[in-house]
Amino acid sequence: MDKYTCVIIEDEPLALEKTKGFVEKVPFLHLSATFDNALTGLAYLNSHKVDVLFLDINMDELSGIELLESTKINSHVIITTAYQEYALKGYELKITDYLLKPFTFNRFIQAVNKAQENLSYRHSEPAPEFIFVKTENRLEKIMLNEIVYIEGMRDYRRIHTPTKKIMTLQNFSEFEKLIPPGVICRVHKSYMVSLSKIVSVERGRIRIADQLIPISDTYKDVFYHLIQSRA
Repeated sequence: MDKYTCVIIEDEPLALEKTKGFVEKVPFLHLSATFDNALTGLAYLNSHKVDVLFLDINMDELSGIELLESTKINSHVIITTAYQEYALKGYELKITDYLLKPFTFNRFIQAVNKAQENLSYRHSEPAPEFIFVKTENRLEKIMLNEIVYIEGMRDYRRIHTPTKKIMTLQNFSEFEKLIPPGVICRVHKSYMVSLSKIVSVERGRIRIADQLIPISDTYKDVFYHLIQSRA
């Protein structure tokens, strides 16, 4: 049986212990870490692969909803909260399930089973080889191994390949959903780069083709984690 890593971000000690105890009863879950605030939890998520995130909403400094709105979370998120009024917002942010405290072990199992089904499907899917991009009045097929980098230009994105440049109104969030980060990674608010096309990384900048592309603080942890895993 596959084991899936999970993290709990919860600032109530009793609630944290309860969720931790439930996780330890599930044979396909492995608890990697727990955090009592969203900021330290976010730093961990940016540098570690986490399959399932159990996330409280009402926390000091940064709430669970603010965390989901401020950064791209690749984990399957299960909200754990005493406040049902955030349910709609949670589902708008594409969470896997919403557990209303106090929840039972049976309800907890329903949520983690849903996450397991999604993870099993995702892990069995082969990595995509191409995407279709809206440009002018057509959908153009672009092979992922031909993309060098994608550049933000106000309302447009420009896709650079060795033979052509394609302009599209599709935004970076759409590309992040279509393309695995291990293939083409976001490194700046205005850039995504193909990891296989990088020549070097020096002084916080990526040399790719004839360009030097900056790495911003927001994306640097994920980016360096990806390239170090290939070293």
